[in-house]
Amino acid sequence: MLQEPLPITSNSTLSAIEPVISIHNLNHYFGGGALRKQVLFDINLEINAGEIVIMTGPSGSGKTTLLTLMGGLRSAQEGSLKILGKEICGASKQELTKLRRQIGYIFQAHNLMTFLTAKENVRMSLELHDEFLNQDINSKAIAMLETVGLAERVNYYPENLSGGQKQRVAIARALVSHPKIVLADEPTAALDKKSGRDVVELMQKLAKEQGCTILLVTHDNRILDIADRIIYMEDGQLKSDGVDITTKMH
Repeated sequence: MLQEPLPITSNSTLSAIEPVISIHNLNHYFGGGALRKQVLFDINLEINAGEIVIMTGPSGSGKTTLLTLMGGLRSAQEGSLKILGKEICGASKQELTKLRRQIGYIFQAHNLMTFLTAKENVRMSLELHDEFLNQDINSKAIAMLETVGLAERVNYYPENLSGGQKQRVAIARALVSHPKIVLADEPTAALDKKSGRDVVELMQKLAKEQGCTILLVTHDNRILDIADRIIYMEDGQLKSDGVDITTKMH
């Protein structure tokens, strides 16, 4: 059974009634001139602090495009897109960079630096934040890897880790700086059933402990039950929000 959406919790940078993600009449296009193609149509969505939301739907439905806009990885074009109370439609590159420092990212391909150890990959995330530079970031990185069950692997390079272990490093990297939002794009796609389940349950546990919001894009119907809410996209449109859509999944 899916849980009811969590109540909005207080946040130092947000009022108690303001969602961490607020989208109104959002449209997005690829290309220009005669090749211009609309890929998102009139998206309206609000996500509250502490919620775990799964976004699903067929390939090519616009899920990853919407996720990259929320994460400040590309600039929003039309409509309103507020992240942590800041309007990022039309935001400058500098503003988007500042936003990205408040968000954790977990991708299907884990995107670890192959020439860095697990500890160094996690430490790199802390080095982006001035407030951590006068702290023992090595200890913080090691503690986070211990939390995700990799105490014996802190000095291993990615080539010597399994797929599930690499995703655990990616989770540690995403959460070590205590972001307010974590965005995950198909984090279980390359994993077997048990490893995938372990990864999302770990994300769920750490996010609840840290009070952050998770938005997870997936085709994996084995993990839908971790969500507080499921949203379904198709053909660039938000088709349903907060209902059980498992019957639509294949």
